Amino acid sequence: MTVNSLIPSTLNSIDCNRVALVITDPQIDFLSEAGVAWGAVGPSVIKNNVVNNLESLFSAATKFEIPVFVSPHYYYESDHGWHFGGALEQFMHKAQMFKRAGTACDAIVENSGADWLERYKPYIHNKNTVVVSSHKVYGPESNDLVLQLRKRDINQVVLAGMAANLCVESHMRELVEQGFEVVMVKDATASASLDEGDGYDAALVNFRFIASAVLSTAQVVTAFESKSLIPAAI
Repeated sequence: MTVNSLIPSTLNSIDCNRVALVITDPQIDFLSEAGVAWGAVGPSVIKNNVVNNLESLFSAATKFEIPVFVSPHYYYESDHGWHFGGALEQFMHKAQMFKRAGTACDAIVENSGADWLERYKPYIHNKNTVVVSSHKVYGPESNDLVLQLRKRDINQVVLAGMAANLCVESHMRELVEQGFEVVMVKDATASASLDEGDGYDAALVNFRFIASAVLSTAQVVTAFESKSLIPAAI
């Protein structure tokens, strides 16, 4: 008997009456060759076909009227006054990653690292999508994602975005702790590798242990289209 057989998926179905698609950090600094993090995450983004898969999720959610929530990562001038932070936090501040001049809606410089990928803008700038306030480190504890989901009676989340072992995993953990059923999309996320190991592989293991299910983009799109997906059909 394998460990995998001892820890089966617990997903009964994706219920399109109570589910939302949540995407973290679909921004240029992570997903474009012009982004400051591309040198670290680019190979994984390309390998997993993340840019196209995220667009497939956005498109399917829009087509089949699944609510979409985007949890962005921004740093304002005031955030650069922090006195300490973890290793990656320090890198992001020094690299001016996700930089915004202020909190006003027009404070995002077009095509800056904090901006959305151009191909995602039609999906994000529409009535089906809620852009919540920025998370500041990795998880949604510092933004209003949970409030926005609960106010719409959503208790099931399909989660994807960047980066797998950082913001995505942190969002997964907090949403599970908050009582949401969380489904991870394994090929719509990516991460960097270090000498100590691959960030994506580490995240995938934790997705498997913690989430209700780990699916592919194609499986999620099928679920949205059919309005429900029973694990036996996966």
